[in-house]
Amino acid sequence: MTSKEQRKTFVPPRITIPIGPQHPALKEPGMFKLTLDGEEIVDAEVNISYNHRGIEKATEGNLHTQNLYLLARICGICSATHNGNYAQAVEFAAEKEPPERAKFIRTLTWEMDRIHSHMLWFGVAAHEIGFETLFMYAWRDRELSLDMLEELSGARIHHDMNSIGGVRRDISDELAHSLLKRLDKLEEQMDYYLNTAIKERSLLNRVEDVGVLETSMAKSHGAVGPTARGSNVPVDVRFTDPTQAYPHLIDTGNWDMILSDRCDVAGRTIVRLKEIVQAIEMSRWLIENLPDGDIQTRMSPRIDPNEVVARHEAPRGELVHYLVTNGTSKPERVKIRAPTHANWVSMEHTLRGYQIADAPIILAAIDPCYSCTDRIALVDAEDESIEIVSKEQLRVRANKAYEENK
Repeated sequence: MTSKEQRKTFVPPRITIPIGPQHPALKEPGMFKLTLDGEEIVDAEVNISYNHRGIEKATEGNLHTQNLYLLARICGICSATHNGNYAQAVEFAAEKEPPERAKFIRTLTWEMDRIHSHMLWFGVAAHEIGFETLFMYAWRDRELSLDMLEELSGARIHHDMNSIGGVRRDISDELAHSLLKRLDKLEEQMDYYLNTAIKERSLLNRVEDVGVLETSMAKSHGAVGPTARGSNVPVDVRFTDPTQAYPHLIDTGNWDMILSDRCDVAGRTIVRLKEIVQAIEMSRWLIENLPDGDIQTRMSPRIDPNEVVARHEAPRGELVHYLVTNGTSKPERVKIRAPTHANWVSMEHTLRGYQIADAPIILAAIDPCYSCTDRIALVDAEDESIEIVSKEQLRVRANKAYEENK
């Protein structure tokens, strides 16, 4: 039997809790190993890349115009971002510019994408901390942004609004009036959400001083988007390297980069909500100042050899498309750095020292976006047959090939 002295000196062992890659709390697969001392997280390990789809390689076999539709499927929440940034990259490589009217419409689509992405995140964040009514309110009002995107592009999710050299659809006076009316209604609702995030004590108790990412750590970890700006790091491509219609927006002097010095989940929440208001104001200005003219520049399908980088401030942060062209209608190489990939680096730091109950909202605070499948396609060079293999099967094949070729 255990003596009284032994019971007094007994120290409970640290427990490692695996979350994922398949877990009821996760909508998409990721692996998080949290080491606990009682209820406190003392160490964290984040493993991602369970869903490799081979999209970058797939682009090399497609025409540039086909890649617009493929890359829009990288993310269903910000499809216009990938679609438009790739179009922008091809235009850079061809040294062509879309008409001014097309630039305004493309920028409008991006800002409306930001509205619905941030509204979706706010609802998910409310759900993670048990505010189910707030979750339903946020998603109810998000429908306004989806309705606007449907009116603008014809689709609620995959908008496919951009073309190489312009945009697919124009904006009529009737459509402009309808969009402005919906923007006004959504702006009215934002006062409630901002007041809730800033003043509601029951909500602040769950997000204040939680998931702290100091300014210096955000810089050293390379954080981007609202995650960085919520830690007072001034990074926003719209302001630092503006393209499309953003130079016109910046020149008005009406908008500045939104920052917070809170450095916690509350700061990231407030930054996103204020960015929704800013995006509504920018969208209204773009519609009211839409220039006359064409919406498409004629371009050759063959793009001269070139090497370019296109950047855009996606809802989650800086999106980078690296493109190499070779004089044909297909790319030589496409490399994509999505913003979530940059923000994962800081996750282990922000989890340590907090309660296990805080883990869901800390993880959600970067607005993580995963890919959708965990498979790799192997194409036989001789008969072009396709075989789908898992990561484990690929590892076995690699080891076998290594042994055979030693």
